[in-house]
Amino acid sequence: MRDLFDDVPEQSPFDPQEAVRRHIRTPQRKRFYTSAGVAEADGEFSITLDGKPIRSPSGKPIAVPTRPIADAVAAEWNAQGETIDPMTMPLTRLANSVIEGVIDRVDEVADDAAKFLGSDLLFYRAGHPETLVAREAQHWDPILFWAADALGAHFVMAEGVMHVGQPEPAIKAARAAFPTDPWSVAALHVVTTLTGSALLALALAHGIRDEDQVWAAAHVDEDWNIEKWGVDEEVAARRAARQLDFKAAAGVLREVAPAAG
Repeated sequence: MRDLFDDVPEQSPFDPQEAVRRHIRTPQRKRFYTSAGVAEADGEFSITLDGKPIRSPSGKPIAVPTRPIADAVAAEWNAQGETIDPMTMPLTRLANSVIEGVIDRVDEVADDAAKFLGSDLLFYRAGHPETLVAREAQHWDPILFWAADALGAHFVMAEGVMHVGQPEPAIKAARAAFPTDPWSVAALHVVTTLTGSALLALALAHGIRDEDQVWAAAHVDEDWNIEKWGVDEEVAARRAARQLDFKAAAGVLREVAPAAG
């Protein structure tokens, strides 16, 4: 594990994704184990390689909170071929980021995600054409209505990209709805940075929208442009890579956030 995930410079001190990426290096290492499994102890689950538990890059034991997450991490290891590619292992990378960068600073990571509430994707609307305006409203308005009604967070909308300040009470009300356990906070931060919206991440964490709805809402403008101008293959490849991380984080939120309350 340690020579699979070496240190490279970290760009953001509170970003779990950076806490993961900083440990990934090339060249890839050859597969050194036969099979991965799961072991349970004290209500937590560890992932084993030929019976030996995996550890974080700094040598800390990795324990996950639920059996389904542990099974999914083990499946990532079992799916590796002759060489191990960390980029195909989003849950393993997320587990590393929780252990290395979130457990000891949960509030700081949550506060970093909450910064998006000052300039959330959902606040900035197209003025035209009408089809795009309607599509943004269809995907985004229900989340804003939920934030106002359920959380007491009343935000200000804007047309175009000119920054508009948000009421501090609205930001505080939405921030108060963040989860507090390290796994949910790490996953929420990943979803927030990938979608550009802390409100979409909150809606996912609270079960207001499922992962497909959130992913679609995050790409309303991009999908509208694709319909008009076609697919850019390079952009599509980057989006597919981001979606892999998004699905892993969404799965963790689905599994852990409801139990965390």
